[in-house]
Amino acid sequence: MQIAFHPYELPLRHVFRTSREVRHTQKTLIVSVQEGIHIGYGEATENQFFGASVEAMQSELATVQNEIERNGFIERKPEDWHAALKGRLSSFALCAIDEALHDLYGKLMQKPLVALWGLDATKQVVSSFTIGLDTPAVMQEKMDMHRWPVYKIKLGSAQDIDIIRLLRAHTHATFRIDANCAWDADETIAKSEALKALGVEFIEQPLRVDDQEGMKAVYQKSALPLIADESCQTEEDVTRCVGLFHGINIKLTKCGGLTAARQMIQIAKANDLKVMVGCMVESSVGISAIAHLMPLLDYVDMDGALLISEDPADG
Repeated sequence: MQIAFHPYELPLRHVFRTSREVRHTQKTLIVSVQEGIHIGYGEATENQFFGASVEAMQSELATVQNEIERNGFIERKPEDWHAALKGRLSSFALCAIDEALHDLYGKLMQKPLVALWGLDATKQVVSSFTIGLDTPAVMQEKMDMHRWPVYKIKLGSAQDIDIIRLLRAHTHATFRIDANCAWDADETIAKSEALKALGVEFIEQPLRVDDQEGMKAVYQKSALPLIADESCQTEEDVTRCVGLFHGINIKLTKCGGLTAARQMIQIAKANDLKVMVGCMVESSVGISAIAHLMPLLDYVDMDGALLISEDPADG
């Protein structure tokens, strides 16, 4: 088995804005794992908010490279490697190698992961398309350029309700809102009423992670369901969301890849939480990994590769 690292800087189709950042490009690390003629690919993107850089991920993975190359799948499947590497790698680095090992294992077994996991591949959900926070006119222009049945709309400004009112006038598509921790409890409760009247399906992560008391109040009084994102990064976080959120949004990079995501899905379903898997702005490598989980999901946001103008992969 041979491991190689492929750093890329992905150019974005549009400037990407949320309530806390503005980006024109996205750095990412694609990891390949080869055995014979078969190559598996995994990906993790750079993320300043979580302290993940391409250089740091590559450095981390180099410390376990010889161990993985030497042992391969002789005694360990991808899930076993995940258990062996957890705690030794950051979640972002772990995600890249976990995805790559899963991809390679499926190719060696000549079956897609959905088949290896015993899932019904015909059960699919429609991905949302993300509209980054901008002026109302620019957000409308982006929506007109990308006609889609479901939109995830980034909010976090004084114009939030006006933005949704304007966009609603141009489409009957489903709207989902992501505030990226930009609101407080009273603001969220008030906005939930107006957003519900405008046909919004749910609100994702309205408050800061540390505002537990505020989330309790919002959970009791919100007119719309609430989905955790920043508040739910690992398996340990899932049960903490009970009584605060109606569902969770899993990011493979934050939790450590497909192995951890499947564990989170199992815990969430056992606690009657809706399950969504989201993405970063990433290539088709990371997006294809998410696709195998779709039979287990209520919602999915896997539009990352559509937000870049040059995709180094397809899938």
